Amino acid sequence: MSRALLVGLASSNRERWVRADSLDELGALTRTAGGEVVEKLVQVRDRIDPALYFGRGFARRLGELCFEAAVNLVIVDEPLSPTQQRNLEREVGVRVIDRSALILDIFAVHARTAEARLQVELAQLEYRQSRLVGTREELSRLGGGIGTRGPGETQLEVDRRRIRQRITALRRGLEKVARERAVQCRGRSHLPRVALVGYTNAGKSTLFNRLARARVLVSDRLFATLDANTRPWQIADHIRLLLTDTVGFIRHLPHELIASFRATLAEVRDADLLLHLADATNPRLDATIDVVHDTLEEVGASGVHRQLVFTKTDGLFDDAGRARLERLYSGAVFLSALTGEGIEDLKRELVERIESGMIACRFSLPAERQDLVHRVRRSGRVLSEAGSGGRVQLTMLGFPEDIGRVRSQLVGFVGVRVSDRPLPGP
Repeated sequence: MSRALLVGLASSNRERWVRADSLDELGALTRTAGGEVVEKLVQVRDRIDPALYFGRGFARRLGELCFEAAVNLVIVDEPLSPTQQRNLEREVGVRVIDRSALILDIFAVHARTAEARLQVELAQLEYRQSRLVGTREELSRLGGGIGTRGPGETQLEVDRRRIRQRITALRRGLEKVARERAVQCRGRSHLPRVALVGYTNAGKSTLFNRLARARVLVSDRLFATLDANTRPWQIADHIRLLLTDTVGFIRHLPHELIASFRATLAEVRDADLLLHLADATNPRLDATIDVVHDTLEEVGASGVHRQLVFTKTDGLFDDAGRARLERLYSGAVFLSALTGEGIEDLKRELVERIESGMIACRFSLPAERQDLVHRVRRSGRVLSEAGSGGRVQLTMLGFPEDIGRVRSQLVGFVGVRVSDRPLPGP
């Protein structure tokens, strides 16, 4: 097991506490990767050292701590340049990685499907490609533990040409996956698509399992879900939609991961509605909400409609805390996927949103043609039904595709009349 020393840099004493919170999250990431956190340190310094990132005196102190506490890994909370990483390793005498390398390592551990493994390998190779400088001794270093898993250390021993070839092959494979996913989406395009998004460990998979009656892995560890899982969800008698569970976001998610996961994140960009799940018990709740907003913009989904959903409300023991959230985030839904509290509120909100995109249509049918009456009823929700003079009058609310399909099916039947009926105003 890797014994890790976590370090960060703050530009002022005020920022020191922000960095301390970030190191707590880095500790959770380290434990998810299977490492043991030995110590956390923050240096207050008004500027970054271009050679070592930290000051030289602080770097020497890190080396002493590593020796005294038998630390074999230093994890820096911010991105390091290849030069800073190599110089810092020489100074402290142990392996040094940054937050990006740690997150990539966790993704490598949790990749289960062939698509996820392709995506993670591509991201790791692109990240490591920029670090293929220096001596062959550095490149041929063999080892194990956090920051070395994934495609394997042997990838570091090949030259740039072979790495570029492998990256090209991975991109082609993922482009094929993207095309296949696009074909599947076209086949179900008439169904509304709702995607669960949020900070990692916000409870997306737990809610997904409850709503879609699925059995997706649920874990307290970060990034338990890497693949986009989609299931049909019959939210009401007249509404069936596709619900997608997606990969969690996190602060400073490596750009290589965002790029390589573009096929998976297409489910987010192409959704009709995003349910933004936020852990109501998270002490850094406001910051995590901002991170999700920023990440959605980065992946090209900033224009997709969103509904904020606060999860894990069963863990809220402070009424004042909930009142604050209700005041700051007006219109948010509060629920617990474990107890079921608030689930019906979420369903009502979704039904209202989905019905706002439906159309109304009036059908007049011969009463003896019950087969046609049943066909019309199946096209959506019955707003009104009346029978007189041997005829059945049905006013239906449904998706334009479903209403249009039943209208075309009724063309040519004797005694059938159809007219558009606008929905009443507010």
